Amino acid sequence: MADNKYPTPMLDELENGPWPSFITGIKRLRDEHPDKRINDMTNGLLGQLEHSYETRKGYWKGGTLSVFGYGGGIIPRFSEVGSAFPESKQFHTLRVQPPAGNHYTTDMLRQLADSWEKHGSGLVTFHGQTGNIMFIGSNDENVQHFFDEINEYGWDLGGAGPCVRTAMSCMGAARCEMSCANEHKLHRALVNNFTDDVHRPALPYKFKFKISGCPNDCQNAIERADFAVIGTWRDHKKIDQDEFKAFVEEKGREYVMDNIITRCPTKSLALGEDGSLIADETNCVRSMHCMNVVPKAIHPGDDKGVTILIGGKRSLKIGDLMGTVVVPFMKFNDEEDYEKIVEMAEEIIDFWADNGLEHERCGEMIERIGLVNFLEGVGINVDPNMVSEPRQCSYVRMDGWDEEAKAWYERKVEAANAA
Repeated sequence: MADNKYPTPMLDELENGPWPSFITGIKRLRDEHPDKRINDMTNGLLGQLEHSYETRKGYWKGGTLSVFGYGGGIIPRFSEVGSAFPESKQFHTLRVQPPAGNHYTTDMLRQLADSWEKHGSGLVTFHGQTGNIMFIGSNDENVQHFFDEINEYGWDLGGAGPCVRTAMSCMGAARCEMSCANEHKLHRALVNNFTDDVHRPALPYKFKFKISGCPNDCQNAIERADFAVIGTWRDHKKIDQDEFKAFVEEKGREYVMDNIITRCPTKSLALGEDGSLIADETNCVRSMHCMNVVPKAIHPGDDKGVTILIGGKRSLKIGDLMGTVVVPFMKFNDEEDYEKIVEMAEEIIDFWADNGLEHERCGEMIERIGLVNFLEGVGINVDPNMVSEPRQCSYVRMDGWDEEAKAWYERKVEAANAA
């Protein structure tokens, strides 16, 4: 327990009400942890946070801090009121890359926790918005010691700054029956290839990979990733009519109409007189709603692959952007297919590094220079299935239409002959 606790009347109010409070967890470290160093650090943290609430001002400032051989992965935090709260005058955060799909063993977690209690404050977040494990609260001296220890048994720092950021993938086929791709293998292929770009910032701004195994997009890849990979299928979805009829029998026709049939965004579903599901596959847009409601009866088709979207991001210079489809469908049959997607990522990052402005995300660059120029620069052919959003204007320019249409049909014929 800390010797002299800072009074925290305003923070105490955050513990009132029905919901759990982060203040309770920090107080537990201050009052109950056996290590006096952690007691004192968290006591200082609470004191400074109370001071911030009183003055309505933040007192953390950045700086420069790294471990040997790395240019990123650490978020330095130095206190501007360190003289008043010396126990937490340095409170740096280390970003550590999680395993693909966030699959941990309890041994892994205990080992990480033991190392962090030895060198840090004991505060950990699983996971930050980029996807890293966030080890919050270390000083200049212990940052290197903590990294050396966890690196010895297999962990590495994530990205911070203008670099390739930590990649993320969903739990995938290991736990989810809707998976349409080997998410974790692709995750590792991208991470292993771009490790140098993660640790040594040299890009206009951040670049994120996120991989979701089906159109549910549990990783929010389309909204948040510069390079989003979404598992999908291009044949008919699989329907177990017996299971679907049993669902109709259990829930009733009215429930099925209200919660499945009428909620299909393209009205591609109908309910048969016998309780069977009638699907118009030509209008299915893979919203996944029907599969989420009746997972026993409806599953993705067998011809599986991925869709690749480029340029998603949250607000910065021009507001939020959704990813734009640049590869409507791509199969993953062998190692060559994984190499193709890695090579494509290399081309895109190199083009963005050469043409992006400082502090400009890849999607913002595409908005500035135009999608056609971007596709030409990275060597991807124009395809009518490249969709960023539904067209709002009924008029369309026809410049070069005939030539592009002819080239597209020729590519389709070549692909069919090659197959």
